Amino acid sequence: MTTNMDADFSVALNHFIGQEGLPEDYMNLAQEHLIPLAAWINNRKQDKPLLIGINGAQGSGKSTMTAALAIILKQRFGYNVATLSIDDLYLTRDERNKLSESIHPLLKTRGVPGTHDIQLGMERIDELITKNGEVSLPRFDKSMDDRMLEALWPRYKTPVDILLFEGWCVATPPQSQDELVRAVNELEALEDKEGSWRRFVNETLAGSYQQLFEIIDALVFLKVPGFDAVTQWRGRQESKTFKTGEGMNALQLARFIQHFERLTRQSLEKLPELADVVLELDDNQKIIRSVYR
Repeated sequence: MTTNMDADFSVALNHFIGQEGLPEDYMNLAQEHLIPLAAWINNRKQDKPLLIGINGAQGSGKSTMTAALAIILKQRFGYNVATLSIDDLYLTRDERNKLSESIHPLLKTRGVPGTHDIQLGMERIDELITKNGEVSLPRFDKSMDDRMLEALWPRYKTPVDILLFEGWCVATPPQSQDELVRAVNELEALEDKEGSWRRFVNETLAGSYQQLFEIIDALVFLKVPGFDAVTQWRGRQESKTFKTGEGMNALQLARFIQHFERLTRQSLEKLPELADVVLELDDNQKIIRSVYR
């Protein structure tokens, strides 16, 4: 027997799939992997709000999966759900420009630890789970490379039941000093010869970022086949926006991706053992295996 909640869930998810231009078999992925994941989250839910971290490399589909998972948790399980990306915590363009002048030129480019407003994130997350009323969450406009005006930030009724917090470096541990010595790509070799950029990034990751990650109740890790897949997948994403005049060309993208390589490889090495749920992806971005702990 189909309940009204099941019917609402199917309609909402099908609408999302169509709106996002996702392949028709995305509903099969939801049935096979996302609904069980939502059920697992439901089983972990207690009286207090639940914070779920979701880590996935660029192009892995984590943002889409997070949005779909939010729909399932809302429509099928009846939860008040909020979503936040670490990308939405980026410092403003002016703030990053100042950082690049005072510390290292590479910090002008958004992405790595040190280019986010972690204090803002922690304050808003605390309000989401403790405040009665409404809380607005920041949003970043990548086409403008700047934070959106606060008047345009989405508002959520609080306290929320579940917060889905996603990002490419969420819960990634810092590296050892020895691991920082060798450059991992051309960008580091040519533009960070002394290693000061990567040391700053690592020190920042080891500090305030870990304080933020410590409040995560459970971690979901999308395990990609390797860094080469990340480059290919992000290239496909960028080619769609490049046609509209907003994205990067191949050379720009190749350089941009290298900013993320070191910590993406660190995540691939460390998080499979640290995550509560590992969703393993194949070369076609399909989830082929789910591991629950």
